[in-house]
Parts: sequence; C-alpha cells; structure tokens
Amino acid sequence: MKLAIPDFQAFMYPFLILLKDKKKEHSLQEAYSFLAEHFQLTDEEKEERLPSGKQLVYHNRIGWARTYLSKAGLLRIVRRATFVITESGQELINDPSINKLSKNDLLKYKGIQTFLNQKSEGEVFSEKEVENELTPQEQIDKSYEVIQQQIKEELLDKVKSCTPEFFERLVVELLVAMGYGGSIQDAGKAIGRSGDGGIDGIIKEDILGLDMLYVQAKRWEGNVGRPEIQKFAGSLEGHRAKKGVFITTSEYTISAKEYINQIEKKIILINGKELAEYMLKYGIGVSEVTTYTIKKIDLDYFDE
Repeated sequence: MKLAIPDFQAFMYPFLILLKDKKKEHSLQEAYSFLAEHFQLTDEEKEERLPSGKQLVYHNRIGWARTYLSKAGLLRIVRRATFVITESGQELINDPSINKLSKNDLLKYKGIQTFLNQKSEGEVFSEKEVENELTPQEQIDKSYEVIQQQIKEELLDKVKSCTPEFFERLVVELLVAMGYGGSIQDAGKAIGRSGDGGIDGIIKEDILGLDMLYVQAKRWEGNVGRPEIQKFAGSLEGHRAKKGVFITTSEYTISAKEYINQIEKKIILINGKELAEYMLKYGIGVSEVTTYTIKKIDLDYFDE
C-alpha cells in the first residue's frame, strides 16, 4: 500500500542526492519534479493543497526541506530558487552509513541551532520539537483549522438555542451577506410574508429581483426527512417557483437528499455543519479577535 505524501524531513536526503554533482546548479522546479518522481506521488497527491489553499502540500514540504538543508549549511542558494550542494553536503551523501535525514540529524550543524527556536549551543531539544513532522506553515494551518472547527461547533450550539424568530432573521442576514436579497431591509420584508406553512421567506436572488429564492429555515434536532422536503417542493409549485433553499440546524436523511435529485425544481439543502461554515465565512455571529499576516520575500523587488 502506497504511503501518503512524505513529511518534509523525508524529502531532505533525496533532495541532496539531486544536488550530488557539486559543480552543477539545480532549480527548485527540478527538485519538485525529481522528488515527486522519487516518491512516486500520484496526480491526486501532487494536487493536494494546504488547508489555506495557498500552496501545494508537496511544494511546501520540499521548500521547508530546502530551508533546513540551507540553514544546516548542506546546500547553498546561489540565486532565486537555484542552489548547489556544499562541501558539507557532499561529505554527508558520500557517507555510506547515511541514507536518510531528520531534524535530529541536523542538530550537529551550528546553523540549525540558531534557526530552530534560537536555542543556544548544547541546549536540548524536546522530543516534540525534534519529531514534529509538520512544517511551520502546516503547524499554523493545522492550529487555524482546530480553532475554526471549535468556533463552528460553538456557533451551531448557539443557533440551536435561539428562538425560531431569531433563527429566521439570522438566515436572512446570512443570505444577504452571501449576495442575495439586495439589502437587509428588502430581504426582511419578504420573511414571513407568504403565510405559507411550507415557506418561511421569499428573497431576491439578485439585487434587482429578477428571480426569487424561496426559503425554509428550521431548527431541528432530528434529521429532516423526505416528507418535509416534499412539502417544501409543493409550496414552491404553488408559487410557480423554480428555486428554493432549505436550511436546518440538523441533517437530512438519505431519502431527502435523493428526492431533490429526482425533481425538476432546484432545491439546495444546507445542514447544520454547512450553516456554521457559511456563518463563519461570511462573518455572521462572529467577530474578529486578531489577525496574523505571514509575509514572504518579494524576489522581484530585488531584481536589478
């Protein structure tokens, strides 16, 4: 069985193998291709991105492998994304007893001690620090994911405890934030106006009101079944409507999901988890605590 994308430490030794001809310069793009082939990465693995979506996972890990090798003095960057192996690097790959590298193996190099948490010479690294398989960027992304998940769970709990009236207003604000309804005032007037038991609101799909969205918003504990969705679809038929959004704090049964694929009308089902994700994404019921900006060197700026 093929393993997943290797951690950045696994990329370090084969990275040096690519550079073993010390007279030849190699590019970062060469490293991407060489190491992807070395570890037989699938097309799917090569397309996998960090949680932030900003960078490919294997590019990120190869980039950090290069950084660690550079800080240890095993390779030297000669210009933008181009490098060569150093004498120390050549000595290492010529050692038949070595066929892989880890952060722990690099601790004997003076440059790494300064780079890793500014530890002084001789200071002991904790087991967690040495064996962490995530790159610094991945650690940030992972922590961000954990915080986001916690907030989403708390959001959903709060929504479930609010009144039906508050929930309907929340849904209006969310849909407006997503670009529907034109304005809070326009969308707010539509909610509850129909008097139809199967519809909680009618909202403009665009600011001009060229088409309308019919909304059902239900705070449920149990799964929403097919009968409720059929009732909603029937209400759409009564209004000669083609599009509807059904939002619940719980989940939908399999038969309910299958039903919307069998009918002509377009009905979007949003469950509790998705509701919390949309609220977080569009800033409904949450406020910003702090912002971290990660910057990188603008290499174009230094081109002469």
